[in-house]
Amino acid sequence: MSIPELSRKSFRTSVLVALDISAILSSMLVTYFFLYPVEFIENVDRNHFIESALLYSALFILMASLSGLYRVAWRFASMSEALRLAATLMMSTLTLYALQFIVYREAMERMLFLSFCLSLLLLGSIRLASRIYVTWNHDRRAILAGRTMKRRRKEEKRTLIIGAGQAGRMLVRQMNQSDSHRMNPIGFIDDNRHLQQLTVNGVSVLGTMAQLEQVVDTHAIDKIVFAIPSMSYQDRLAIIKRAKAVCTNVHTLPMIEEVAAGKVAVNQMRQVSIDDLLGREPVELNISGIKTEVEGKTVLVTGAGGSIGSEICRQILKFNPGRLLLLGHGENSIYLIERELRELNLDAELIPVIADVQDVERLREVFTKYTPHLVFHAAAHKHVPLMEANPHEAVKNNIYGTKNVAEMADEFEADRFVMISTDKAVNPTNVMGSTKRIAEMVVQHLANSSETKYAIVRFGNVLGSRGSVIPLFKTQIEKGGPVTVTHPDMTRYFMTIPEASRLVIQAGTLADGGEVFVLDMGEPVKIVDLARNMIKLSGFTEEQIAIEFSGIRPGEKMFEELLKEGEIHPEAVYPKIFTGIVTAEKDLNGKLERMNELKTSEALGLYLVNWANDQLTFTNDIKQTI
Repeated sequence: MSIPELSRKSFRTSVLVALDISAILSSMLVTYFFLYPVEFIENVDRNHFIESALLYSALFILMASLSGLYRVAWRFASMSEALRLAATLMMSTLTLYALQFIVYREAMERMLFLSFCLSLLLLGSIRLASRIYVTWNHDRRAILAGRTMKRRRKEEKRTLIIGAGQAGRMLVRQMNQSDSHRMNPIGFIDDNRHLQQLTVNGVSVLGTMAQLEQVVDTHAIDKIVFAIPSMSYQDRLAIIKRAKAVCTNVHTLPMIEEVAAGKVAVNQMRQVSIDDLLGREPVELNISGIKTEVEGKTVLVTGAGGSIGSEICRQILKFNPGRLLLLGHGENSIYLIERELRELNLDAELIPVIADVQDVERLREVFTKYTPHLVFHAAAHKHVPLMEANPHEAVKNNIYGTKNVAEMADEFEADRFVMISTDKAVNPTNVMGSTKRIAEMVVQHLANSSETKYAIVRFGNVLGSRGSVIPLFKTQIEKGGPVTVTHPDMTRYFMTIPEASRLVIQAGTLADGGEVFVLDMGEPVKIVDLARNMIKLSGFTEEQIAIEFSGIRPGEKMFEELLKEGEIHPEAVYPKIFTGIVTAEKDLNGKLERMNELKTSEALGLYLVNWANDQLTFTNDIKQTI
């Protein structure tokens, strides 16, 4: 803290102490004159009065200092600070009462009671004055700038706040104290029946949630802010949809998770996010147990520049690894995540590694140099139609890339290895899903003979990840449509990027050898419903932004599954996490050798799908399998 700042705070405290002493002495003097006017005029018991008044002041200053009252910013004070002021003055009064009995064998009860009441009034008024000054000064500056409050309010958006709780009240104070929001709080909507027709922070409660549409129409609302951060997802989504139907400009305060993570302040508003369309409450996983596994260790993340890989890196850094290896094939994506993480100024050593998981010698070089304790394998080709047209590349990256990294983990005795898989690996009908299922088999095969603890994590589509439908829909809506959906009955499981990353990290602590972990992702979501909700939350109707059905693309399934029927354990191994009963491949190396003999894309694609679905037979030669 700088010397000028210390001087300013010392001056502020000195002024406040002087004002408090003046207030208490004045209250004692007025009370004494009121109760004993004759004695006051004739100076009877003057020494008794002066000693009591000075002692009262000294007691209050001492107790106020001990209770921290002089460190309170009174212009932002709440009821708790006011109660602390009253309690401190009460303790001072009772102490003086006791001392009067000890010294003078009697106490002036009436004078002490009236002095307490008057002192509390004066002390409170002194502290209230700072808040009055801030409000007056704000309005004065607006007038001096040539803008009266009435004119300012006309220029600002007429804003309705949903929720008159703590978050809503704080938002109103911010609106009134700052020009930056450019919003005029017209009123609250709240279901609390005790608040109806009353005012909260000077703003009227105009009705309940059931009256939302009527209130918006009656009061010509330009903007709606949803200010109930703790409300459940389903209720929140229902209200936001209703608000969007009558007002295109709808904002929401951040959720509790965003505030706790330090991403936003409670008074910051954001446009309604596509995460609001998840269809359920985001799953919160307690990953505190990972700290003992990660703290001080070397952690390797492959595909660290991708959507999932980069989020795994962000989450891992919360547990103080000694060293974090950011491995990826694309230099730009690795550069961006490294730069982002370095700005956090954490103690972990960040090491960017440009490497291809298909290059086993390069991987051996990395493992030899750094010997990672934990390996999170997120590198993969994931685009279904592209892999359908390029199966050899899918094999090289998804199967052999996984095999290379997993074998390095075994060779260099890593503690744990976690592979990120997909729901498309279940009963796969496409090349991408088949290669991911075969990659799972590779990991399970190694788990049977290795000291390294291997695990596989399956989850569905990730909201907002590169290549998902969300960025595509956003771009199409921005261009005025149409929004393209492959089929009206197409359904998928969805999760957020933080959810997916937490599941991967949690699996690292639960792994015992070859398990397949899946997250309870609720009910699958129809893609067409997702598109409709995105259109509505963007402020449009289906008449303005049309939805077109383009047809199922090569390799796509209508429905996705997380495990085959009968493969899932009935009981969760952790809240919201289940393990699958998946058997490992016995003839792994033999089938890999036969796969390498296939030259055409058509033959390789069919071979992969048959193998992943356990439909391969080898009676004569390879040709009979295809």
